[in-house]
Amino acid sequence: MVDSEPKFFIPESIQGVNFDVTAQMRMVWEVIKAPLIVPLMNVAVYICLAMALMLFMERVYMGIVIILVKLFWKKPHQRYKFEPLQEDEELGNTNFPVVLIQIPMFNEREVYKVSIGAACNLSWPSDRLVIQVLDDSTDPTIKQMVEMECQRWASKGINIIYQIRETRGGYKAGALKEGLKRSYVKHCEYVAIFDADFRPEPDFLRRSIPFLVGNPDIALVQARWRFVNSDECLLTRMQEMSLDYHFTVEQEVGSATHAFFGFNGTAGVWRIGAINEAGGWKDRTTVEDMDLAVRASLRGWKFLYLGDLQAKSELPSTLRAFRFQQHRWSCGPANLFRKMVMEIVRNKKVRFWKKVYVIYSFFFVRKIIAHMVTFFFFCVVIPITILIPEVYVPIWGAVYIPSVITILNSVGTPRSIHLLFYWILFENVMSLHRTKATFIGLLEYGRANEWVVTEKLGDSVNSNTKNKTGDAAKKNNVSKAPKKTRSKFVERLNFLELGFAAFLFFCGCYDFVHGKHNYFIYLFLQTITFSIVGFGYVGTIV
Repeated sequence: MVDSEPKFFIPESIQGVNFDVTAQMRMVWEVIKAPLIVPLMNVAVYICLAMALMLFMERVYMGIVIILVKLFWKKPHQRYKFEPLQEDEELGNTNFPVVLIQIPMFNEREVYKVSIGAACNLSWPSDRLVIQVLDDSTDPTIKQMVEMECQRWASKGINIIYQIRETRGGYKAGALKEGLKRSYVKHCEYVAIFDADFRPEPDFLRRSIPFLVGNPDIALVQARWRFVNSDECLLTRMQEMSLDYHFTVEQEVGSATHAFFGFNGTAGVWRIGAINEAGGWKDRTTVEDMDLAVRASLRGWKFLYLGDLQAKSELPSTLRAFRFQQHRWSCGPANLFRKMVMEIVRNKKVRFWKKVYVIYSFFFVRKIIAHMVTFFFFCVVIPITILIPEVYVPIWGAVYIPSVITILNSVGTPRSIHLLFYWILFENVMSLHRTKATFIGLLEYGRANEWVVTEKLGDSVNSNTKNKTGDAAKKNNVSKAPKKTRSKFVERLNFLELGFAAFLFFCGCYDFVHGKHNYFIYLFLQTITFSIVGFGYVGTIV
């Protein structure tokens, strides 16, 4: 009778007076580890390895294609019809199309003169150019400053219009949409969009518009971004490395193979007819630029990326501004994917392989898988497997594949190759926020439609030595910049990063004592990086 009774593994401390909490927790862990934890972790490892392979194959594919593009593809002016526009002695400037310039702004005290001045200095007949300053500022002083700057240029004969709205409905998309409703816009064929910190070169339109004039199937010409403050601090150097890969490889490959890529929201010229045909600007996500690009592409329009056409801009130089930007850039695409995936599948105007490229490569791998595998595999699964030696992570998945991906990512910024290892650690930290934002976008809850304008500190103004107002701007920035970066110690703390730093430090110590794969070296370095970001000092390291 006694033998038939079930046996329970209950420690003697429960039956006695002493209650050893540590022993109890160890006992519970041993009981559930084999039947529950180990199988779950094995599944997690398999999923992460599958995602890593997907990202690996995507990066290798992109690397092969970009090599072929650079070696064998024809240049844009050879693939497409391109004839420089010239003034006609008899017709004058009438052979130049009327171009609309839109400059959306929101409380851009530090940089509003940069974009307005650059737009007014574009080498284009003044009677064939209309400049809209779409000011959604809520600060009356800034609104007055922007309006006075517009009046100053108008007094010089520039056709510049200062436009405001009663509300910020739709944010940037709403401002751009409202601008296109003006009666004078019906005379414009093309619209160039520049954010408040962007400075196109004077010949920007002369190098881009001819592609649109000579090729009626092209809807968008996108220029590359260059960064005037990339050397300001370690944070801006890390951003430069990520964005340079995006422009050097992703945009170039998409343009060459499928005539499709995501519009970057600025430094691009659109055919207004294509915008209208695609349904105009929509504010249903925080990536109105990508939304418009996908809808236009589904209607058969082509896009052209010009890597040698560049516009200077400013990178976020504070961690707070960078995190808000990354939330928008990660949440928005995931939310747009949720809204448009079936529309892409059902579309009849684009070929099958372009659908595969847009759904799998453009959206699924780059906008979703890339964030998730970076965070879950390297910041969660691998550290946990150290505590569970029964779970095996193959070295090709933990070391070889990430190394190849990292090397391929470094081609965009050769000058920062010495920062490559720290860039990996920093990207792992930021993958925490990108993954969280991706889930918010996919599930469409919480901050899915949160729009926070990226803070600019006016560094592009400081670097513009040719700007006549440079001296005044520098004085203004000297007094303003420290206020942007100075805060109380507690306000600088990011507790989520500090929590992960503690978790990784514990796993690193455990691996140092009991492990056999020497992961503790990586874990301690990753702990330091999480701690730097957690204490809010990444934007101050030069």
